[in-house]
Amino acid sequence: MGKGGGCVPSKKKDANRGVASAPIPADDERLLTEPNAAAETTTSAPISKLRIFIVFYSMYGHVEGLARRMKKGVDGVEGVEGILYRVSETLPSEALEQMKAPPKDDGIPEITAEELPSADGLLFGFPTRYGCMAAQMKAFFDSTGQLWKEQKLAGKPAGLFVSTGTQGGGQETTAWTAISQLAHHGMLFVPIGYTFGAGMFKMDSIRGGSPYGAGVFAGDGTRQPSETELALAEHQGKYMAAVVKRLNVA
Repeated sequence: MGKGGGCVPSKKKDANRGVASAPIPADDERLLTEPNAAAETTTSAPISKLRIFIVFYSMYGHVEGLARRMKKGVDGVEGVEGILYRVSETLPSEALEQMKAPPKDDGIPEITAEELPSADGLLFGFPTRYGCMAAQMKAFFDSTGQLWKEQKLAGKPAGLFVSTGTQGGGQETTAWTAISQLAHHGMLFVPIGYTFGAGMFKMDSIRGGSPYGAGVFAGDGTRQPSETELALAEHQGKYMAAVVKRLNVA
């Protein structure tokens, strides 16, 4: 009862009157005849995916083969996509011709250091040079000085994969020596451990890869990645994607 003795109309009734008398926008009229129209409206906007950059250097295509299969693994995880990038070549074309290196795939763009912070996760692949990463990849890391100074990559998960010419040529040491690059940037190194299960214990064939990441034996350059090596690369992509999703849970 109000002070004047009259009844005060309920807010609910007023609200209902307002809704009843308000015109329905033309764009919303189909909501009256199409029950699923509202759901379609709310789900039509594209949902952004987490992005893992697969950044590699490959002279004869072995590391690129792992990278492509790794992308398949990343893309197989809902809400995550893998994007392939290559680093710039530092050798002149004359030297590459003498080394009989095949031409690069123009469909894979070169990456610059400034693009790295936009990734949610990073996978770096490269061949070995005496137990360390190839000079082309080292030159790329050397170009990230400003990112290091500002710690723009700190906290980002990162993994490694490699190629070596022989069984004792650096499948593990190449990864070990590369971890220092990640550490100085404050990145989180994500090894695969023995999560590949039985595939990590098989001894019936020659296989690259280690608990540090996928790998391939290139031999004199003519040997191509085996299905086991490619499967390990795909597993690393899936594993990395799962870790990135877990770290990005709101």
